[in-house]
Amino acid sequence: AYERTCRYFARKTNSVVVSVGYRLAPKHPYPTQFEDCLTATIHFMRTAQDYGVDPSRIIICGDSSGGTITAAVAQALVNRRDLPKLRAQILIYPFLQCVDFNLPSYQQNKGVPILLKERTLALGLKYLNKDISIMEEIFKGCHVPEDLQLKYQKWVSPDYIPHEFKTRGYKPSIKHPVSEDLYALVKSMFDPVFAPLIAEDSVIARLPEAFILTCEFDVLRDDGLLYKKRLEDHGIKVTWCHLQEGFHGTVFLAVCG
Repeated sequence: AYERTCRYFARKTNSVVVSVGYRLAPKHPYPTQFEDCLTATIHFMRTAQDYGVDPSRIIICGDSSGGTITAAVAQALVNRRDLPKLRAQILIYPFLQCVDFNLPSYQQNKGVPILLKERTLALGLKYLNKDISIMEEIFKGCHVPEDLQLKYQKWVSPDYIPHEFKTRGYKPSIKHPVSEDLYALVKSMFDPVFAPLIAEDSVIARLPEAFILTCEFDVLRDDGLLYKKRLEDHGIKVTWCHLQEGFHGTVFLAVCG
């Protein structure tokens, strides 16, 4: 499905483009996808010169869940001294957090195709091999224990979304009781491999330069905005592109349409 997109990027940027055919869920459960992409990235970094590529100019890129994996791979490589440093990471409307499914972009775009609010969480739960019957409780925030709420609120909060992104409507969430049983069931959702936005500061501070693309009519818009802020707060250079008329899947459809 992405061959034309990859060919387009290679042609327009005069670059070598490697597309990782990672194994898919549910046949291959999480975190197989991340592990496959990390393995492929490390292999290419070690053999880049065989393909005529300067090892100091390697950029990793992904869209949607591929953006999640891209961010996670970049984080996994920050402490590797046996490999060249990544030149940059490109995150195209990535999914990055599972703390708050009521951010302004989730409220405003909950019914916007192709990535509906309910579909976003349903896909995430299936990816983790969890039953989707727990969706409603997660939407209410019942899955986040109070100690984690305190920890994550400095990174994941509607307070950090600029006012202009709230003008289409936003209502602060009502606080609901926490379910420890629910947290125990979905604890893997708080792994930075699944939710890179909640990685520790020590990791974020060492990440490479980033390009982040967000779309106005996308439930994941605010994930990108919050990651942009976190990176910039740590002095990481971010090039940000916001498509005012864009929606989830725009880039793929534009290239392949």
